[in-house]
Amino acid sequence: MATVQSLSTALKKTPDEVIEILVNAGIEGKTANSEISGDERKILMAGLSKRGPAKSSISVSRKPSTQSSDSAGGVKIQVKKKRSVKAPITSVQDDVAVLKAKEALEALEAGREADEKLLAQDAKRQEMTRLQKEEAEDLKKQQEQAKQQTENTKKTGDANSDDKSKKPKRLRNTSGADGRKQLHVAKKNPSRKLKKKDRTRLSQKIQEEQAQHGFQKPIEKVVHEVSIPDNIKVSDLAQKMATKAGEALKVLMGMGVMATLNDVIDQDTALLVVEEMGHTGVVSKEETIEDKLIEKSKASGNESARPPVVTIMGHVDHGKTSLLDYIRKAKVADGEAGGITQHIGAYQVHAKDGKITFVDTPGHAAFSKMRSRGASTTDIVILVVAADDGVMPQTIESIKHAKNAKAPIIVAINKIDKEGANLDKVKQELSSHDVISEEWGGDVMMVGVSAHTGEGIDALLDAITLTAEISEFSAVTKGPAQGRVLEARLEKGRGKVTTILVQSGTLKKGDIMIAGLEYGKVKQIVNDQGEILKEATPSTPVEVLGLSGVPDSGDEVLVVESERKAREVADFRKARDRESELQKQQASKMDNFLQKMEEGDISTVNVLLKSDVRGSAQALVEALEELSTDEVRVKVVSSGVGGINNTDINLAATSDALVLGFNVRADAMARKTADEEGVRIEYYSIIYNLIDDVKAIMSGLLSPELSENIIGIANVKEVFKSQKLGDIAGCMVEEGVVKKDSPIRVLRDNVVVFEGELESLRRFKDSVKEVKSGTECGIGVVGYDVEAGDQIEVFERVESARTL
Repeated sequence: MATVQSLSTALKKTPDEVIEILVNAGIEGKTANSEISGDERKILMAGLSKRGPAKSSISVSRKPSTQSSDSAGGVKIQVKKKRSVKAPITSVQDDVAVLKAKEALEALEAGREADEKLLAQDAKRQEMTRLQKEEAEDLKKQQEQAKQQTENTKKTGDANSDDKSKKPKRLRNTSGADGRKQLHVAKKNPSRKLKKKDRTRLSQKIQEEQAQHGFQKPIEKVVHEVSIPDNIKVSDLAQKMATKAGEALKVLMGMGVMATLNDVIDQDTALLVVEEMGHTGVVSKEETIEDKLIEKSKASGNESARPPVVTIMGHVDHGKTSLLDYIRKAKVADGEAGGITQHIGAYQVHAKDGKITFVDTPGHAAFSKMRSRGASTTDIVILVVAADDGVMPQTIESIKHAKNAKAPIIVAINKIDKEGANLDKVKQELSSHDVISEEWGGDVMMVGVSAHTGEGIDALLDAITLTAEISEFSAVTKGPAQGRVLEARLEKGRGKVTTILVQSGTLKKGDIMIAGLEYGKVKQIVNDQGEILKEATPSTPVEVLGLSGVPDSGDEVLVVESERKAREVADFRKARDRESELQKQQASKMDNFLQKMEEGDISTVNVLLKSDVRGSAQALVEALEELSTDEVRVKVVSSGVGGINNTDINLAATSDALVLGFNVRADAMARKTADEEGVRIEYYSIIYNLIDDVKAIMSGLLSPELSENIIGIANVKEVFKSQKLGDIAGCMVEEGVVKKDSPIRVLRDNVVVFEGELESLRRFKDSVKEVKSGTECGIGVVGYDVEAGDQIEVFERVESARTL
């Protein structure tokens, strides 16, 4: 219904002027908010028409009317012609105003008619619904009457009723209340859908309602809350923000990231993009299949005391392994090449107050990551410092690892039996790194020991026991096991061997275990003494057989309920790692592209690395990549565990890479392919020699130095026992020459298992100085039991000038 206010807006007049017109027309009592009926609008129009022409005088003269007769009906029609009148110029504006007012009133009238039409349609639809309900009620009453009539017919036994009952249902009960026959009409069910024409009418009504409410463009920008996982595709990110992918790419380009729709970006970059585009980024907290499995597989129950896990850290050659060797009463340090520990070793010893688990970590700088892993699994850190050397770079690094792990530190000042040992000097140097002795008012116990004489060993063990009692280390014993991978390797005859430290629960033979990206059934559990166990409790280091592959050192170990669950989690982790790798590759490509644009192409040393265990490979890759400079870059094309095979040589030939073998060797096929393809293979058993050589290659200054040349290889066919000479290996010299008193290495499945000297060389029963290729001989090896199938590699150290 129109009001005075709306009419004044349409007529471009003030409400007071409209009210004045109404008063002049005889309609009083109206205000600005009063409603105007249709009749009143007509009066208003008439008032406007009268006001308009009154300002101008128009004279009209009538002409005689023309008459025409219709021949068919004889009806006379008189047509009056109007005469055009020239209105004064002053009245044109009023006429235009009147026309606009008429048009506005006509629009209001059309709106009113549309409202009346809608009301009529609603009334019609309600009437139709009411009729349907009435028909349904009538049908129900007729059915009740028919039922009552049938019951009455059965009681009276009327034959006619029997005949009627035999008729089809659609012909029964068709008589009305007045006895007249009625045609069969299907009754409508109000719960049924409307007919097509009714649905059409209803949809037309909805369209008309929607037409009256036009779309309004939003004034404010819609801000979305975007959930972002660890890695996300650019196209998926744009979809979550409800924007075009091109807009997201523009933002990325503005940030210096060149990407395409299908490229994967990390979480931090995605958060920056979302913030830049005015939305709110939220770190995804979606629970994955991995999180569900880990939560379900956690051991629960009462905790009980467990042995402490002690990590020995310190600088190179400060006596860490010798100290552990004395404690274990076994010669662990004798087999270490160059006097350094190459792998993480975990051992459990029996002290007078209980068991203690020791984890030995290398002290060389290249094994920083390995020491960090050792610190993350430890309860107590034994920091070994030589009394004559004092605090060294790796000593400081070990202190940082221990503090990051928030583990208590016990300092073992070794080599106190040497001349020049100064304990106070060592304590003073340590105090400058916030490691203060209890004697000086600090909280760190410091014990002077000697790994050779055994002095102070008991005091060190007492300090470990006391610290463990104060800390009260405990773990849940019952339930599925959880732990950490210390080391993993491939071993001939055993397959994939994984050294793990059980941290909670109990690991049993036959358990389904997942470690990093690998999984499998536990086939065998072996402790550090070589004994086969049925189960392993917390703080026990064991070797496990049965995994599908070689996991990375530091990976979490988890026992799950079924192999299917383990496979699902392993596949999920592999897919996640694959996305991360793609993201890294894309970032690397972009970095390389920008670097080449800015600085030009740089020299690259491609390296293919093979190692005997996974931990060494990881540490070597990290050390080599850190050697890169602005002018020369080291790129590790591939790294792996096990002997060098033909596939490795082909990959090295394709990528023009140098093959580095750390405690591994190339097989015969690989050596032949390397000679044909011109691939260079270098063997190492001491890590800092490998790093120094790579540095020399990078600098292009390979000065003359002591190098190793393999002069002969002999295959062990059989081992003979001799009371006088000991074990003699019956060998066939396959390559080169075997010379007496030459250093040798024993290879088992192309992996170095022993390095020593050749004690005796015999041809039949005679002692000889050398045996050439294709000849059988007997070889005696000092300090190692050679087995049939091993290879004895004879080499010599010579000083030569090395060139690229």
